[in-house]
Formats: sequence, structure tokens, C-alpha cells
Amino acid sequence: MRVLFVHQNFPGQYRHVAPALAARPGHEVVALGINPAPPLPGVRHLRYAVEGRSTPGIHRLAQDFETKVLRGEAAARAAQRLKAEGFAPDVICGHPGWGETLFLKDVWPEARLLSFVEFSYGARGADVGFDPEFASRDGEGLFAVRTRNAAQYLAFEASDWLLAPTAWQASRIPAPFHGRLSVIHDGIDTDLVRPNPRARITLDRSSLTCGPDDEVVTFVNRNLEPYRGYHSFMRALPEILRRRPRARAVLVGGNGVSYGAKPPAGRTWREIFLDEVQADLDLSRVHFVGRVPYATYLTLLQVSAAHVYLTYPFVLSWSMLEAMAAGCLVVGSATPPVEEVIRDGENGLLVDFFSPGAIAEAVVRALTEPEAHRPLRAAARRSAEGYDLRRVCLPRHLRLIDDVAAGRMPEDGMQAPRSRAGEERPASGPRSARSMEADPKSD
Repeated sequence: MRVLFVHQNFPGQYRHVAPALAARPGHEVVALGINPAPPLPGVRHLRYAVEGRSTPGIHRLAQDFETKVLRGEAAARAAQRLKAEGFAPDVICGHPGWGETLFLKDVWPEARLLSFVEFSYGARGADVGFDPEFASRDGEGLFAVRTRNAAQYLAFEASDWLLAPTAWQASRIPAPFHGRLSVIHDGIDTDLVRPNPRARITLDRSSLTCGPDDEVVTFVNRNLEPYRGYHSFMRALPEILRRRPRARAVLVGGNGVSYGAKPPAGRTWREIFLDEVQADLDLSRVHFVGRVPYATYLTLLQVSAAHVYLTYPFVLSWSMLEAMAAGCLVVGSATPPVEEVIRDGENGLLVDFFSPGAIAEAVVRALTEPEAHRPLRAAARRSAEGYDLRRVCLPRHLRLIDDVAAGRMPEDGMQAPRSRAGEERPASGPRSARSMEADPKSD
């Protein structure tokens, strides 16, 4: 079988599945992307360049679509060169979020297209308008949300099958696409990410040494920003440290912006919300460590006494599932992506995203009564095992690719669980999909 992976930042979500396919006898695996990529065994990686430029004077609401068309055209040109070399994929696995997959079925009409669905944007029911502190108040901002989906929906229409990593993300997809959809998570390596009661870490940058018996509160994001609740956590931190004099907070993350609005010029969100509360903080107990090596990050999870994970109704971070796999007591926001996995009082604690008082109260409880919360940690680990990479998610993903390539109705297909608050959710990991009801909150 010949497989083409398409992702602007390959390997992305295909880090494990691409080399697993390449290891099969008789398989040829090619990857196409725009950015440099680490070598993966058996995978031939090709890069393309965007040669066109945006048209001067194009309507501002069409600019995002045009950018994605330019990327789609550039990826299609690279695909035509591959075709001229004699490469004809049986299946194309692509992330349509940046436009790369737009024209690939026109290059290879006989190939099957399996599209990864990360997020479908909408003006209601998800991230847009969720946080009044940062919500756009002009109608044009809402218009831009609708046009932002245009290229992605064209790619969905051309796809033979769709794949979403969580039921919440699947619930955002428009109803016409529900009949060809599977829900399979990317997978967490629970053999690597696991509890370690003897873990100990020294962070030279912060002069901090700690182990599992210390009151370490962890907060991890790619970047410290409002979309992932940094502002709510910082507003809770003075009360946490006041009530727990031995507690220390370790914040992992950069100063950039991954999602949402940029901060005012010359400032970072980290500075803005630290300045807001620092008069009430003992800064000797607050450790901003930036981005750290993966091994350091894992050890931090293993020594964490309480791990705070907050997010808008958006894409669920791998880090929350890894925290659960490490046996953390997760204090998570009561927002749909988190509620799909965490059940309050059973495998973690859920709090109001906007309530620093509730966040502080939950963390203080966790630090005050560690033994009482130990069953929640064990349950969190069991829940994370439902997302295990090697034993659960990767085999399902490979089976789905085989089915799509062969034109078969996927076994993992056509019925995604609903994920809104109060409705049925997976008890221990993602379930596949056989017919989805439309979510009236979704656009």
C-alpha cells in the first residue's frame, strides 16, 4: 500500500502512525509538508514552498481563505511532481486546517482521502465569545469565524472519511459530514508517562528541588495565554499560596501566543497577569520555567501535588491526558473538552473556568487532603489508559487507514458519543462513531 501524509508541520498528529505504516512489508510512505521535520524511519519527507502571493486589495474576510488556497495550490503542484515520478497513493491522510489537501483529489482522483478534523469554528457554543474579557464585540469578527471554515469544509466535502481525536471535537463538525466520521485519539504513551513515587527534580533555573511529598502545583501550556486559562490561574494563585505556606507553583510555557488575540504591543500575557497579582504573591514560591525538555516536563507531572488545566471550549491538550497518565490530581475547567474525560470527584476535580475562588478552593483541598484524593489519582491513571497509544489508539488508527484505503466501511466509524455537559461521555477513553445527532449549539 502507498500512503501519503500531508501536514504543514509534519509529523504533527502522524508522529506514530506514519512510521508504523512504513514498517509494514510492501508499504511506501511519503510525507508532504512546508516546514522541516525530524527524520522518521521509512518515511520519505518532501517539502513544498508557497510561490504565490496574496492579491492586493482582497477583501479582509477573504484573506484567510486565499492564504489557504495558495497553500493548497502549492501542495497540489508538489503532488503533481510526485505523480510524474510514478507515485500514486492508495490513501491520503491529511490535515486540512491550512489548506494543503484542497486539490489533492484532483491530482489523484482514485486515491482515498482521510482528513484529520482538529476543530470546526463557530460563532456560538465553543471558544468564540466564551470569555467576555476578550470577546470580540463587532459583527465583523463573527463574519470572519464563518469564512475561516470555508477551505476546511471544501476539504471535508472531497474526503472519503473524517477522523476527529475526541467526541467534543467531532461534535463541532456540521451535521452533513457526520455519516463518515470516526473518533480516535492520537494516543498517549502510558508506558512512558506513568506515576513514579520516587520522582525528584531540581530546576536549576528556579533553584527549586522537589519530590512527590512536596506541595507542588503545576500549570502547563505551550504558551501562557488566556485560551488556556492562564489569567484565571494567576488570579487564583495568591489565595492558594496564602492558605498553603509550603506550596510552590511551577508554570511551564512560553511567552508567545498559540491561540486567540495577541497582547498589547510590547507586552506578553504572562507579564500582564503577573503584574495584576504580584503585589499579593510571594514571588519566591512562583517559578516560571519557560519551555522545558520533555523528560523534565514528565518528572514535573510525577511530583505534582495538584495539576491545574483550564481551557476554553477548544481542542483538548495532550498535556491533560499525560497529566492523568502520570497519576496527577487534575483540577480542570468544567468546559466540554475537559468534561469528556474528567468526572468531578471520580477521576479529577472540575471547577468554573472563570472563578479564581473555586480554582483556589479545589487546589487547597487537594494539598490539604492528599490521601483522601489518592483514589482520584488512581482513577485518572485508569482513564488515561483508555487513550493508550500502543494498545488502543494506534491499532485503531491503522485499522481505519486500512479500511479507508480498501473502500470498506470502517469498523471504527459512524457513531460518536455526544459530549455536551450532562450527556453520555466515554468512561475510559474515546469511542468510535456510527451516526451522530446534530448538536444544536454547533454551526
